[in-house]
Amino acid sequence: MGISLLRTAAMMLIAAVACAYAQQPIRDLRPTVILISLDGFRWDYPEKYDAPTISRIAREGVRAKWMIPSFPTKTFPNHYTTVTGLYPADHGLVENNVFDFDTVFTMSKREEVENSRWWGGEPIWVTAERQGQRAASFFWVGSEAKIDGIQPTTWKRYDGKIPNEERVDTVLSWLDKPRSERPTVITLYFSDTDDAGHAAGPDSKEVRDAVKKVDGDVARLVEGLKKRKIEKKVNIILTSDHGMAAVSQRSAVIMDEHFDPTDKTLADPVITTGEIWQIFPKPNREDEIMRKLSGVKNATCWRKSDIPDRFSYKHGKRVAPILCVADIGWSLTTKERQTALEKRTDFPRVRGAHGFDNKHKEMQAIFIARGAAFKRSLIVEPFGNIEVYNVMCRILGLNPAPNSGDLRRVRGMLR
Repeated sequence: MGISLLRTAAMMLIAAVACAYAQQPIRDLRPTVILISLDGFRWDYPEKYDAPTISRIAREGVRAKWMIPSFPTKTFPNHYTTVTGLYPADHGLVENNVFDFDTVFTMSKREEVENSRWWGGEPIWVTAERQGQRAASFFWVGSEAKIDGIQPTTWKRYDGKIPNEERVDTVLSWLDKPRSERPTVITLYFSDTDDAGHAAGPDSKEVRDAVKKVDGDVARLVEGLKKRKIEKKVNIILTSDHGMAAVSQRSAVIMDEHFDPTDKTLADPVITTGEIWQIFPKPNREDEIMRKLSGVKNATCWRKSDIPDRFSYKHGKRVAPILCVADIGWSLTTKERQTALEKRTDFPRVRGAHGFDNKHKEMQAIFIARGAAFKRSLIVEPFGNIEVYNVMCRILGLNPAPNSGDLRRVRGMLR
């Protein structure tokens, strides 16, 4: 009997200690937004693959049939558009690689990524900090630079090796801060679906596995909010920057059969990716280059003035004088690169790509949201990602900076 009582007392002590360290509910939450980017998460992935948590959030909250990315359908331009409400031509990130100040900005140039001169407009974290709220970012394009001298109160230098679980747990720890220190706008980024899509194409097992992985990461976040008794209060916005299209390695446009990108007497620089070539002609050489490119098939080359108005792009001061864009399912390359590719033992294979015309269904992104500010079980018509910034400002009670969006187009999703 004595042993039994001791055992019972010990169990009660363990339970008391566990209770003391149990997650405390948050009872003083201000309107809060957690903006999550699932890079390269195409609009149809929740149905195409198994994503139970993301699908449940969509059923319980608001889901756009799809969200229209801005042109070009690249990572940096669209992430920054989402948080500023500005088209890439207006905020200045007109591609992942940008020419200005006599140099080329790339995602891997740390000194440029952190240099404020590249970043126009006012991202949501600057708007919040200016108006007396705190912001925190576990990765987002632009958050590593001081924009108008302001950064999020808490931010992280990008490191893709940090596990998603650590990112989620850190975000939850920010919510545990006292009310005066707690951020009201948080950004969070996962790259898994983009990485898998590029490597194996959107119809692959690799993408299926990546969707399952990020769905589990979102579930971890939701469970953490539930433990804090704020699952229904926090406004989660799930977005992506673009979709993904399948591209066969055989479907290659050999650009230097028409125009030599290494001839610096013709153009310098020539900034090339698999989907977009930006060509900066030397003085009085633009006509000649356009004549050389007139025979290109499975791609379109425009003078800057002829870029379609629907892109809201050609007025950008950093947009190249000549822009070539591959047709969807094709890539732009050189003979040397294609020859090297054809010598590989795994040639030909299908990979994934984006950057194409934003009219294509394969390029469409997701918008899924749930929380105190959003209506329930609502499907809305497609809209552009320029609208997200104003939605966040309305939820947070912030006065938005000038932007290209119009809240009237999307306010029907809000309570």
